[in-house]
Amino acid sequence: MNVSKILKNGSNLLRKNKISSHILDSEILLSKTLNKTREEILINLEKKINKESVLEYKKYLCRRTKNEPVAYIIKEKEFWSKKFYVNKSTLIPRPETELLVNKIIEDYKEKKIFILDIGTGSGCIVISILSNLKNSSGVGIDISKNAILVAKKNALKHDLSNRIKFLNKSFEQIFNKKFDLIVSNPPYIKRKDLKNLSKDIKNYEPRIALDGGIDGLDLIKKVIYKSREILKIRGTLALEIGNEQIKKVSKILFDNNFKIKYFIKDYKNNVRSIIANYKQ
Repeated sequence: MNVSKILKNGSNLLRKNKISSHILDSEILLSKTLNKTREEILINLEKKINKESVLEYKKYLCRRTKNEPVAYIIKEKEFWSKKFYVNKSTLIPRPETELLVNKIIEDYKEKKIFILDIGTGSGCIVISILSNLKNSSGVGIDISKNAILVAKKNALKHDLSNRIKFLNKSFEQIFNKKFDLIVSNPPYIKRKDLKNLSKDIKNYEPRIALDGGIDGLDLIKKVIYKSREILKIRGTLALEIGNEQIKKVSKILFDNNFKIKYFIKDYKNNVRSIIANYKQ
């Protein structure tokens, strides 16, 4: 069987199972199977595929038909033009988070800062920031031990282990340290809305990283309260938030002596991140 035929079969199978990205997914899964880039595959459509590879490809397709995210199947996701190792212990990095990272890098270029990443997951946020801020260093924390193992692997992969420490602990256990910047993409989905998420998310991504409590603001509030203690004078808090949470989060920040510096909109024009300074 050649590449063209196997891709067509794979795409059709995924389409029949209501996978909207069936063409792209079939190509990515074949590139993983053959250990080649998508581009290499697509310019060699007549190339024959051996039986072992066909069988492996079919296993990947079978997992995708059950809505398992492609990133978990191939154990990789691109973020900020870098490839990050991911597994089911971490959220899959999202494009809208890149917009927050971009603004932070713009703001702190050429500066030397100390960063705390709360709920670091795969480590993609702090690693992407520090790969651009060459004089800075940081700490990433997560209550998931397995997530910390993933983050450490990514720091090693991107040659940043000497500038980032990853710790398996709650941010509420941090004392005697002061940071220039605290960044966090905390759980912000209302508990009652978890059941409405797509199957890719609700059946596979870690619930602990999604569940924001009754109003979706449980962790956001705690991060804001704790940040008052551990930010330096005029330190900055950068938060990703849920859609339509902007008014409530702005009020919580205002009530806790934060002055909002930037609102960052996603690709659908919704405010999805806030950057604020602590006035003390």
